[in-house]
Amino acid sequence: MVFSSTVFLFIFLPAVTAAYYVIGHALTRRMTVKNGILLAASLVFYAWGEPVYIVLMAISILFNYFIGRDIDLARQEGNARRAKTAFIFAIVFNLALLGFFKYFGFLTENLNAWFHLNLRRFPLPLPIGISFYTFQILSYVIDLYHDRIRVQKDLLSFALYVTLFPQLIAGPIVKYRDVAEQLAHRKESLYRYSRGLTRFTVGLAKKLLLANTLGAVYSTVQAQGAAATGLLGAWTGIVCYTLQIYFDFSGYSDMAIGLGGMFGFRFNENFNYPYMAQNVTDFWRRWHISLSTWFKEYVYIPLGGNRCSKLMNVRNLMVVWLLTGLWHGAAWNFILWGVYYGVLLTAEKYLLGNALKKLPRPAAHALTLLAVAVGWVLFSAPTLTEAVSYLGSMCGFHGLLDASARYLFTTNLPVMLCGALAATTLWKKPLSRLSPRVVSRAKIVALPLLLILCVIFMISETYNPFLYFRF
Repeated sequence: MVFSSTVFLFIFLPAVTAAYYVIGHALTRRMTVKNGILLAASLVFYAWGEPVYIVLMAISILFNYFIGRDIDLARQEGNARRAKTAFIFAIVFNLALLGFFKYFGFLTENLNAWFHLNLRRFPLPLPIGISFYTFQILSYVIDLYHDRIRVQKDLLSFALYVTLFPQLIAGPIVKYRDVAEQLAHRKESLYRYSRGLTRFTVGLAKKLLLANTLGAVYSTVQAQGAAATGLLGAWTGIVCYTLQIYFDFSGYSDMAIGLGGMFGFRFNENFNYPYMAQNVTDFWRRWHISLSTWFKEYVYIPLGGNRCSKLMNVRNLMVVWLLTGLWHGAAWNFILWGVYYGVLLTAEKYLLGNALKKLPRPAAHALTLLAVAVGWVLFSAPTLTEAVSYLGSMCGFHGLLDASARYLFTTNLPVMLCGALAATTLWKKPLSRLSPRVVSRAKIVALPLLLILCVIFMISETYNPFLYFRF
């Protein structure tokens, strides 16, 4: 089930909301009942597309709940060795599950190609959201072992933390310590619900009105093949994809944060206008913030961070970005994408930092967007060969114009300009000149109209993927 579907909007969400606020408030032990309702809803939400993987999720929840209790008990008894053994076992177990479902096929395919083997591949579909909820579980286990949090003794609350449907499938990645108190004590109100609904509607509009429209253009360019795409067509395609992936993923994050607010949860922001960044380092402080901070806290800093020699710091950066690439997908183009950013960030830090600071802001901004666009080619291409071919098209190696380039560019220029404006804070400047009362009244009128427009697009359009669902 996806947020941008009629089933979710008109059946699932109203039913869950009604049960949560009517039944949850009517019975005693309200928070337990509310958490139970949300847990049941989350399991239904996840099982809607892949019911078989509910078993995998249940195994993961039960294992990590009990291993967490064992780590805590061993630590209380002063048995550091047992606590460490349980901790290592938990890390290996979680990474093994993720690795088997996400990377086993990729590994066997490459071993067969390199060593002329005939290892059997298991054509298992990737469980949706496994990278996200595995990282959430790992954050719980790691923080528990290092005594940063208290163990969760309530199985229902722990299961809800892992499965909470607003951010289950595509984040943002929520650390346990950020929601531990909210699982036990949170307050709902009409104001918070209305703010959450507003945020959800904005995210839905980003997804349906902008991301899907722009994505259809890039799909058209990809379908004709990089070798048949000229310079204008290639740049039109990658600009549309650059905007699509932002509105697709930030729109999902908006919807997740909004839904969380509707049920009393506060999730951290996941995006901060990344396309306004002045360098690649700044870009990654603004893009997919929950993933960047996860790798920083649980990989980069434990490796030594920047409190070490330059050579070791370069190693730490490259390890983090190699893992970041692998996290996104089991393919060589994702690995190269991670290495690409590792090299760029290292170069900015140790070679180009002072030179970039001296550049005029528009030039620095343009260079950053160029670097990011090249990265999205590596990220979006089905294979590494096609990525190289597409980069060649962007350089004009396959001609300047193809048959459809001028048509695609001219017909989609308005939505590209709207997307470029919406990806910055420039649209906020006219609103800042209006009184709060006028803005509030405008929202009352605009949001229902925006929701109606989204429903029209939802019903009429067939192109409706969530790009980050495959991770």
